[in-house]
Amino acid sequence: MSEQDGWVHLAQEQLIEGFDFINASVSGETTAGARANLPALLEQHRPSIVILEIGANDGFRGHPPLAIRSNLMAMATLALQSGAKVIMFEMDIPANYGPAYRMAFRENYGTVADALGATLIPSLFEEIFANPEWLQADGIHPNEKAQPLIRDRVVSAIQSTLRAD
Repeated sequence: MSEQDGWVHLAQEQLIEGFDFINASVSGETTAGARANLPALLEQHRPSIVILEIGANDGFRGHPPLAIRSNLMAMATLALQSGAKVIMFEMDIPANYGPAYRMAFRENYGTVADALGATLIPSLFEEIFANPEWLQADGIHPNEKAQPLIRDRVVSAIQSTLRAD
């Protein structure tokens, strides 16, 4: 999928002038890797809002939920300490990982958002997976047809976060 078809580009087009997205995502990244990279990114870009859409790869690899939570908490705290507001995507994993692991994995996002006052975008997993035509050939990643849905949720969260000022 081209960058122009992704939610980041689509959201950038829809938001007010002077609001620029910096897409620092790295394909295949885990929360540990993102946590290591975040301080330099915060210093370099000095964002007003940080959107954390990370953790699914941790879940796919079976990383311990408490380690994921620790990384999410650290990243959100770093972003807040830098003066940014935080928006978090609630990530999810398929049911074949088992109900206990899946629940522990998912709960991380609400727990961190609640603890730090971050805006939480509820998981889009069920909505996207209910529409197989919205998935890439790998059966896991949303394709270009799902991107407007993701964009709309992100733009709404950003607008809500900005209004809270």
